[in-house]
Amino acid sequence: MVEDQSTGSRVLPDLVHIAGGEFLMGSVSNRPDERAVHRVRLRPYRAAVRPVSNGEYAAFVEETGADPPKFLDDARFADPQQPVVGVSWYEATAYCEWLAAGSGVACRLPTEAEREYASLGGLQRGAWPWGTTPPADLPQLATIARRNAPHRPRPGCTNGYGLFCMAENVHEWCSDWYDARYYDVAPVDAPAGPANGTRRASRGGSWRHAVKFTRLTARSSLDPSFRYNDYGFRVYADA
Repeated sequence: MVEDQSTGSRVLPDLVHIAGGEFLMGSVSNRPDERAVHRVRLRPYRAAVRPVSNGEYAAFVEETGADPPKFLDDARFADPQQPVVGVSWYEATAYCEWLAAGSGVACRLPTEAEREYASLGGLQRGAWPWGTTPPADLPQLATIARRNAPHRPRPGCTNGYGLFCMAENVHEWCSDWYDARYYDVAPVDAPAGPANGTRRASRGGSWRHAVKFTRLTARSSLDPSFRYNDYGFRVYADA
């Protein structure tokens, strides 16, 4: 269920309530860092329907004096309704803190576990937000597959929770440090990633890749200070 949030001085994005529960995280048949498959138990939380847009991020820049997104002067990345890109992990975290301070809602980046569970959209298992059908076999995704820039979220790429762009468009920062072997030791209850590291985890596909759509269990990571033109983020919150 989408919750209309306008509490406080800053307008929150539309947030979907995710009931939480248990699921098997990872994959037995793909990259080594997706193993071992392990059971995870999550408390209820909320996820924004869409990634943070250029228009939403502009309000943060204007109010705080933060640096504007790195690629905003390129028309391919300037549409106010496109996901904001060129934002570091630190800047994404600062945006969430700014939104939380003005709204009274504990906004934050997700853990990898929360991001993977949300991307499933209620499915127990699956490679894609819509199920098992490969993206190449879905005509409604053909326009997205041909793009050379981020796109406005559109209904053809929603999952069972109504979340847009969980397997494509831009990589989304997660709160966790990245560790390729963390799944071997991850706890069952609400894992939040390793205690330290050098790269922060991210999830989702990328308009910049030759293959635009990425499996839901696939992991990526980046130095948290880097600002790439296919890296954005989405707001999450406690339930």
